[in-house]
Order: sequence, then C-alpha cells, then structure tokens
Amino acid sequence: MKFSFYKTIVFLCVFILPFTALSQTTGTNTNGTNLSAIPTAVPFLNITPDSRSGGLGEAGVAITPDVNANYWNPAKLAFLENNNDISISYSPWLRQLVPDISLSYVSYAHKLSDRNSIGLSLRYFNYGTIQLTDASQNSQGTYSPNEFSLNSSFARKFGEDFSLGLTMGFVHSNLSNAFFATGSGQQAKAGNSLAAGVSFFYTKPTQQFGKDAIFSFGVNISNIGSKISYSDTGPQYFLPANLKIGAANTWNLDDFNQVTVTLDLNKLLVPTPPIRDANGNIIKGTDDNVSVPAGIFGSFTDAPGGFSEEIQEITVSPGIEYWYSHMFALRTGYFYQNVNKGGAHYFTVGVGYKYKDLTFDFSYLAASQQNSPLANTLRFTLSANFGGDKNAAKK
Repeated sequence: MKFSFYKTIVFLCVFILPFTALSQTTGTNTNGTNLSAIPTAVPFLNITPDSRSGGLGEAGVAITPDVNANYWNPAKLAFLENNNDISISYSPWLRQLVPDISLSYVSYAHKLSDRNSIGLSLRYFNYGTIQLTDASQNSQGTYSPNEFSLNSSFARKFGEDFSLGLTMGFVHSNLSNAFFATGSGQQAKAGNSLAAGVSFFYTKPTQQFGKDAIFSFGVNISNIGSKISYSDTGPQYFLPANLKIGAANTWNLDDFNQVTVTLDLNKLLVPTPPIRDANGNIIKGTDDNVSVPAGIFGSFTDAPGGFSEEIQEITVSPGIEYWYSHMFALRTGYFYQNVNKGGAHYFTVGVGYKYKDLTFDFSYLAASQQNSPLANTLRFTLSANFGGDKNAAKK
C-alpha cells in the first residue's frame, strides 16, 4: 500500500518519537507526569498475544495453566496436563488507523515428566508494506519492517503446589530502512538483543463457601536483556523489562459451572525519564542513562514525582472467566493505565469453545474510537493438545 498519512503518524509514534523521548523531556509537570508511556525499544514484546487473556483485561499470570503460559508465566508449564500443547494466535493491530499491521504468535509446550516441562514460542510483529519515495516523490521501492522474538523456557515443579520457570530469548528488530527513509542520516542496521526471564507459580486446591476451589498466585519477570541499538555509533535503548504479579481464584460451583476471578498488576522495570530544562540539565528525577541492572532496581524509586508517580506506573487488569461443562467459556475484563503513563483504559470481552482436543478463543477490545487507536482490536487463537499424559508417572 502507499505510505499514507495515517501510516506516517503511526510510524513516527511507534518508532521515532519513543527513541527521541529517551534523550529529551517527556513532560513539564513538576511531578514528572505526562501523556506518554515510559519509552522503550521493541514495545511489541508486551502486547498481549492470545485471546483468552485478551478477553480478561490483559490478565494471565495466575489463571489456570495453558500453553500460552510461555508468555504470561512460564512456570505454569510444569502444571500442564497434556504431553504436547500448541497454540496459534493472530491479531490485527491499530486496525482503526492502518489495515496491514498485525501480531502473530505461536506457542508450544512439551512435558518431559510429571515435574518438568519445556516451552517454545515465536512472536512476529508485521508493520505492513511501506512505499518509499525520494524528495521528488519518485518510487524507491517498498519495505516491510518487522520484529520478532524467539523464546525457550524450562519449568520445574517443586512439591505439588509451586513451580519455577526460566526463559531465554532472542529479539530481532528490523526497522533500519524505515529509519533511513525518515531522514535520520545515520547508517542504520537491524537491532538484536538477548533476553531472559524468571517466573514463579503457586496453586492450591481448597474449600471456599462449601465449594471446591483453587487459589493461584504468580510472578513473571521478563525481557531482562542487553540494550538494543540501530546503528554502530548511535544510542542504545532499553528492552521493556517487565514485572507481572497476578492472583486468581477458581470456584467449581457444580459439575457444569466454573468461575474464575483474576487480577494482574504490571510494571515496567526501566528508568523513568527525568524532567530536564531547555539545556538538557536534569531538574528533577535521576539520570536514565544507566546500565540494565541499575535501570531495573532503580525503576522502583526513580520517578521524578516520587512514590505517587511510581504507583501511577502500575497497570491494573481485573478479569472474570466462566466455563460451562468445560466446553463453553465467557470472559470479560478491564485494563487500566494511568492517564499520565500512557492513558490506555478499556473493557474486553471474549468467548471460548472446546471440542475434544481443540480449543478456539476469540476476544474483542471495546474502547472509544475517538480516544484509543486500539478500539475494536480482535484476537483469534486456536489451540490443540495431543499425546495424552503418558509422562505423568515419570519423576
């Protein structure tokens, strides 16, 4: 397609502005608040890939394990019941503005034994086709910028109630021609980075209100990795290192009806840009040009507005899931991000249908078309399990 006005705006918002904001002031309020989220490279790493959690307000750290735990909480893979699970998800992104941007996600898990599982996942973000032209509007061909990440995970169950997970990944961001086309004048290249993560999951069957219930709690720290750069001499940018904490409670009301209530809290583990004067001098906050470890630990205390601003950086995702006869599912949720830290807030709904070893999930994001470019976002997921549970007896 032609390089439209809307695509130009999206391209600037997604690529150029976040990178520029890393070295410039992100707001003028004395408490450090602004209308932009904390800038990082490769933000696609934190976009919800699957429909189940997409229908739960972007919550998934502690809900009952499925193969998409590769993204939400790899430690949950140790509690999968089937020998092999695979899932394919697809979501058009920013479809209100641009028709050919999309996120695709493939997730696979295999049980090595009753206590050990491995997982693999591939996330691919396609920015569509861009028509390149010179100053005289002569065609210079087309370009298709894209990004992907490839992750592998290992999860082990300790006892019957909790597990730990480790993740390693590779991130590739191929935006180089796009940077050149915008006139940066730098010799650009694709950005690459290695990333790691650690996760925890606890689940406990119990009795509540006279009903069988399960309480679960999870923590996932992801995208901890080297900074990424798009030129040999240019600046380096933080990956969106991320902390997710979640809890879920499931009630088996009877043989046919099951209800889960869940809540996720999320925080970026990257520096908050300080407030600077016209000369670039810091007048409030701390220098964000630090190492990755310093950025992670400092992310809890570096907001120019102090503790109140740190609280604003936490997003909240409550959700409810209902299953009938373990075949039909209804879901709803709400995602809230403080107006000074990105301002995304919307309701989500979703449905699921399970037939034998196949599960289809669909979700819809309901937001104001005037206020959110994510309005009417759809997600589709098809999952399958096979191979039974033949490893259950192995230790």
